Amino acid sequence: MSGRLVLVLPLCLYLTVGSVQSQGSSQDAFIIQYLERRLSQIEERLNECEQKTVSVTQKTYDLSSEIRGYLSTVSFLKSEVRSQVDSVYERVERVERELEYLENKMPAQTDIEMEESLLEQQIEAAELDLQQKKVKIRMENDCRTALSQIKSLKIVKKAGDTYGSWFKDPTEGSEKIYLLSGIRNDTLKEYVSLHSFTERTTTPPVREVRLPSDWQGTGQVVYNGFIYYHKADTPNQILKVDLLNGTMVDSTLVPGAGRLPVYSLNPNTYLDLAVDELGLWVIHADSEYGGNLVITKLDKASLAVEYTWDTQCRSQDAEGAFLICGTLYVVYNTRHGGRSTIQCLYDIHDTIHSDESPVMFFPKRYTSHSSIHYHPGEKQLYAWDDGYQTIYKVETHINDQVTAE
Repeated sequence: MSGRLVLVLPLCLYLTVGSVQSQGSSQDAFIIQYLERRLSQIEERLNECEQKTVSVTQKTYDLSSEIRGYLSTVSFLKSEVRSQVDSVYERVERVERELEYLENKMPAQTDIEMEESLLEQQIEAAELDLQQKKVKIRMENDCRTALSQIKSLKIVKKAGDTYGSWFKDPTEGSEKIYLLSGIRNDTLKEYVSLHSFTERTTTPPVREVRLPSDWQGTGQVVYNGFIYYHKADTPNQILKVDLLNGTMVDSTLVPGAGRLPVYSLNPNTYLDLAVDELGLWVIHADSEYGGNLVITKLDKASLAVEYTWDTQCRSQDAEGAFLICGTLYVVYNTRHGGRSTIQCLYDIHDTIHSDESPVMFFPKRYTSHSSIHYHPGEKQLYAWDDGYQTIYKVETHINDQVTAE
């Protein structure tokens, strides 16, 4: 019995010790797990704090860079403002010196009154001189011819390009015919007569004249052995060339010309020269007057401007114009070609008015003129119609209202 007790006691003691050890091991594991969780949470918070610190540091750096840029701009603006202030200060000083100089040099009131009186006298003299020129232009050659109608049509020949001009020198006694083909060229053809021009084989042969520079458009004229034309690549320069040797003898600039085509249906012509009983003229369109036509009287010898008139005739839908005794007749058409009509005129004598004159029709034929030139001696129009050289006979009458002023 005692031996069995001895065996049982160690066994019980072993079981008790094992149970205690088992309970201690379970508590340690729980504590370790708790500590591990807390450490993991602390690590996460530390990482988050580090990331926020990096972000704040970057933002602080960016902000400091931006502030440095603003400071640099402010510094530049400050120096620029200082420079401008110095410049304004210098200008103010200069103005003060100039005012002081002007005050010392300013003439007395009596001198100013004398200068104003002299200026008024000069203006009156200039106005009187212009009026005298105007009267002289109006009454030269006792010109009282006015257009009644376009009577007949004669197609003379077909030669050259679609656009061009041809005419006879209107100088008394001259029979020479001139042909200028194209809107830009430097060579014209001279025929001894209209009969020679119409022949297939001309005898004597046609004479070609080389000009010193190209012409522009179809507004050329020949007058007394000289050709007057718009020089190409210039807005408003007119050349006068001697046809005997092809040399330029004079040139001029037409004020206000060259900004618009003179006729909208002939967009390559900016200056249209014309000859009538009174002499040499140039026609152009001026944008300052709504695109209406302006006529200028030129001295045929010196090309000096004698007088200029602003007309009410529009350039829109116009294809050409000519003058008879100082009266401008403007020819209108349609863009695709039709029956040409004279719908507007301007009389420098102020005796014929456009609103009182009937529309004049060209002979019944569908046409499109690139140039129309009046011959005062023959009372004929030399026209270029799509490459056809055409002559229109005109009927005129005496305008008795033209009297000396």
